[in-house]
Amino acid sequence: MYVPDHFAAPGDAAVAELLDQHGAADLITATDSGLLATLLPFSYDPDRGERGALLGHVARNNDQWRRPAIGEALVIVRGPDAYVSPTWYASTAEHGRVVPTWNYITAHVYGNLIVHDDVAWLSALVRRLTEEARIRQDTAVVGG
Repeated sequence: MYVPDHFAAPGDAAVAELLDQHGAADLITATDSGLLATLLPFSYDPDRGERGALLGHVARNNDQWRRPAIGEALVIVRGPDAYVSPTWYASTAEHGRVVPTWNYITAHVYGNLIVHDDVAWLSALVRRLTEEARIRQDTAVVGG
């Protein structure tokens, strides 16, 4: 992904905030059958592993959890995004050049995919995901 120098390398705190507040993201894995991608709810646990872990739930009918990942998995986490009109730039009036852009926040998170096929582990994760979604929804309604 192309990232202009002036937008590169957000600090660890900014990445942790995005991971902590995002909700759902795209899990992408390379398998012996090709690439697989699924939009999943995730929970960020900063206390697992060296840099934290994303914990997600894949439905039992989704083939992605059964197909071993070849190499690392990729999770694409998207934050807010918006079109930026060139009319917002004072320089457009000065020289007339029109260059629209898109303002966005995203993180590409790489790591080893670990599959847990354990009822107790899964039950705890689903409760955690549900509670985090409820809190985000309540916050959006109250604050928004």
